[in-house]
Amino acid sequence: MSSKKLELEIVALSHSVTQAHSYAVVLGEVNGVRKLPIVIGGFEAQAIAVALENMQPTRPLTHDLMKNMMLATHLQLLEVLIHRIHEGIFYAKLICQSGADTLEIDSRTSDALALAVRFDTPIYTFESILDSAGLQMDESVPKKAAAEEEKKSKIKASATDTDLKKLTLAELNKQLNAVLETEDYIKAAQIRDEINSRK
Repeated sequence: MSSKKLELEIVALSHSVTQAHSYAVVLGEVNGVRKLPIVIGGFEAQAIAVALENMQPTRPLTHDLMKNMMLATHLQLLEVLIHRIHEGIFYAKLICQSGADTLEIDSRTSDALALAVRFDTPIYTFESILDSAGLQMDESVPKKAAAEEEKKSKIKASATDTDLKKLTLAELNKQLNAVLETEDYIKAAQIRDEINSRK
């Protein structure tokens, strides 16, 4: 892919206000305003949160075990690359170094992010992925206004949750702006995917 590589950082772990047991890891463009929400499961969210908070579990979690094995075999994680999105699913690679060899290892994006946090390595994606799946946050929206709209948006979101396919593009874009104000990144990712499926 000839698209320019851009660095991302984890800016939030978000719990859905409309769906139980749904989480999104929110990646922010370094030196930019776009956000890339990726829906993940509860276990993966916990694995990322534990590393972000520098918690020390009494026994190693799966990603801690992976890190220990990589360190023991002198496999160094250089970077994580989110290289593709297909039908709303993100694909990632671990770019590793073993001696003089550079290895690319396929990974679920959530696992790659959990390891990136543990190794403190950079996370990258391509500009084309941010163009198609990134969400631009309106920094001019005051937090108070967003908070006042939250209840209305929750009601609106649950009412329209049933079928995004029935909405027009204009209605989808309006709803996308409403859920972004309340920082419901999971709902935003679902609406984004529906919008992209119509292009």
